This record gives sequence, C-alpha cells and structure tokens, in this order.
Amino acid sequence: MLRPAKRPVDAHVPTDRRTAHMACEPGSEHLTPLRSLRIRCIAVGCLWLLSLCHTTDSAEPPRPSLLIGYNEHRTNLPGGRHANVSTNRAMLVKGDGSERRPLVADLANEPGVSTQFAGWSPDGKTAVIGRGWESLENAKWEEEHKTFRFTPEGWRYDSYLVDVATGKAENVTAVERVSFYNAGLFFWPNDPQQLGFTALIGGNSQPFRMDRDGRNKVDLTKNSNGFAYGFSSSRDGSRISYHENYQIYLADADGSHRVKVETGQPFNFAPAWSPDGQWVLFVSGEHYNCHPHIIRADGTGLKKLADRAGYRGVTEFLDVPDFHGGSSDTPVWSVDGQSVFYTAKVGNNVELFRVTLAGVTEQLTKSAEGTLHYHPKPSPDGNWIVYGSKRNGVRNLFLMRPSDRTEYPLTDLPVGHAAMHAYWQPTAIPD
Repeated sequence: MLRPAKRPVDAHVPTDRRTAHMACEPGSEHLTPLRSLRIRCIAVGCLWLLSLCHTTDSAEPPRPSLLIGYNEHRTNLPGGRHANVSTNRAMLVKGDGSERRPLVADLANEPGVSTQFAGWSPDGKTAVIGRGWESLENAKWEEEHKTFRFTPEGWRYDSYLVDVATGKAENVTAVERVSFYNAGLFFWPNDPQQLGFTALIGGNSQPFRMDRDGRNKVDLTKNSNGFAYGFSSSRDGSRISYHENYQIYLADADGSHRVKVETGQPFNFAPAWSPDGQWVLFVSGEHYNCHPHIIRADGTGLKKLADRAGYRGVTEFLDVPDFHGGSSDTPVWSVDGQSVFYTAKVGNNVELFRVTLAGVTEQLTKSAEGTLHYHPKPSPDGNWIVYGSKRNGVRNLFLMRPSDRTEYPLTDLPVGHAAMHAYWQPTAIPD
C-alpha cells in the first residue's frame, strides 16, 4: 500500500542525553543533579510531543467503506481481441481494497461468455451486469476483417439486475425482447421503477425505456434511422441526451421535442447531465482529437472547457493488436457540478486534471514517465476519486483524495491482467 510520504525527523532533535541537555540549555555544562533531572524531563517531554505530532501527521485517513464495482480481464493472451475480452469478469472490492471478489461468476457458464459491471441502483443494493457472448466463428471473422459483425447468430448481449446480497440475477432485457444486443442499462433518475437501455435493431442502436420488470419497452427514437449511443437522463428524469451519428441530441424523457446541439464539429460523443440539470458535458472536435465541452440544457451556450493536448481520448485495454482501438476515456462531472475531471497528455504521460466551469485547470497527478491514467470517477461524497492507471505495463485501479493528492492502490494485478471501468456504490448497505 502506498502511504503518505513520512516527514523526516528534524535534524535538531536530540539523540542522546548530553545532546538533549545541550539543546535545551546551551552553555550549561555545570549543573546540579536536581536541575539536570528537570532538564532531562523537559527534553523527554519535547521528544514525546514531537513524536505525537509526527504520528498524527502521518496517520492514514479512513478510506471509503463503499463497494466499488469494476471489471478484470486478461490482456496478453494469444488469439486476438476475443480471446482476451471473453475473460472479462464483473468484480467487487471495498474502498479499502479488501473483500475483492467476482460477482455472479455463474453467468459465465459457457465458452465465449464475459460479464461486465455496468452500474448500480440508486439504493446501492442492486448491480447492473452485462452478459456478453460471441461465437468463435464470428470472432475469427472479425479478427480477419478488423471490424465488428453483429448478427443474432454470432452475438448475444443482455443486461441483468443482480441483488448484491444474494447474487440473484434477473435478465430484464430478455423480457419482451426487442434485440439480441441490449446494453447501457441504467436506473431512471427520480423513478427507480423505470429503466433505460440501448438496443441494436436493424444495424442501428436506439435508446429505449422500460418498466423495472423489463416490460413495456418504448423506443425513444422510433422516427429516426440513425445510430444512437451514449444514452443518459438528467438527474430529475425529465430530459434525455444521446449522440446519433456523432451529433448530440437533447429531448424530453419520452423522446419528444428533440433538439440537435450545433457544434460545427464532426465528432461529438458521450453527453452527460450536470447534477443540477443545467448543463450537458460531452467531448467535441474530430475523432481522436476531441475535447471537453459543455452546453446549457436548452442546447445553447456552447463552451470548450479544456484541451486534451494531443490525447486521443481512448485507453488501450489490451496488449495484443485490437482492431477496435481501445476504450473511450471521457470526462465526468464532479459531485457538486462545479467542475469536471478529465485526462490529458503531458509529455509521454496521460495525467488526471480537474477544470472548473470557468475554465480554470488543475493537474491532479504528476506521474513517473510512461504512466497512463484513465476513467476517473468521483465518490458520492466528492472526497475521493477512483481511476485506472497503467504503470509498468499493468492496468490497476487507484484511489486519490483530491484535497491532498494522497493516493492508494485499490487493485494489485500482475502483468497480463487489467482492472478497468470502476463504479462507486451510491450508498453503503448496512451489514
């Protein structure tokens, strides 16, 4: 475990009785026994106080007791993308690094199946888990042609709700099924009896809303033939956002009153509502050269917050050739909505930054050469950040207190493994 750097003992602290005597009363070589005893007691007291202050300063702060859901997978297995991605497993760990364990391991019950941690219910009792399967034949075709081929025969992706206490899993996207590929499941804000997700239909990705039990699925872009992705809802549940063909759209919760955000840029990606619902955060620019932007809830007031300084905005999650090109590394809101966490290039590193809505930036990490940070997420109370970091060729998760930049490792995986995509439990569940 990384600990805060310990302050060296002050050079003037006495190390023996004579030095202590001289330090307390310089020039007093000839003392009576009583006075000498008094001075020694004072010196011992000084040492005790110094020791107490030193211990207090270096004491570790308590780390969060919340669970963190994340994913682990292999990175260097031969055979290309599928051989490694199919090892992905949904995991849980406490904020202090203890009780690391897989979640619903029995869902990975056949070859080619992976599980993916994807989110939480508002009460922190239920986890959102994706279960993906791809046939070996389809994976070989994709590897040869360096592109995805989504077919009902070669792919299946469903989203489950899993009770963390019991492990009971419920496949809500299989109820009244609309697609063989259903991802991005989330609990609708301000209405936990409603869910949102994205379904692949006829080659297009479309946002849906449904009841908590998986019934009454409603297509929110039924009049559009574009490829919609990055679907999210405002915190009060009244508005939605998504990007379609890499253009940002805002609409009411039922999909009506759709407004296109005019950025003048060809690539706009991953819109996310601010906690107060007044702003939408996304990246805009060109593919692999896009930067954090915000717009008001009505689609006006476009503003560039920061520049990623040449960072492509994706983190490579495999150590073998990957035709897909990595995992999107997008900015996220702070808990109070007054700033944004993002990653940007500094020399050969990718470092973690924070920027205010006024555009004032702060570099939070200054790392060893070759370090690559990714996927920052603030804790529910805003006192911590969890993020990934590739160091010495290994991708692990770390915690930081932004207030003093104290950092702790959360996982300790060996070469050939990776930890990614961390999600904070919204609130602790009483034992």
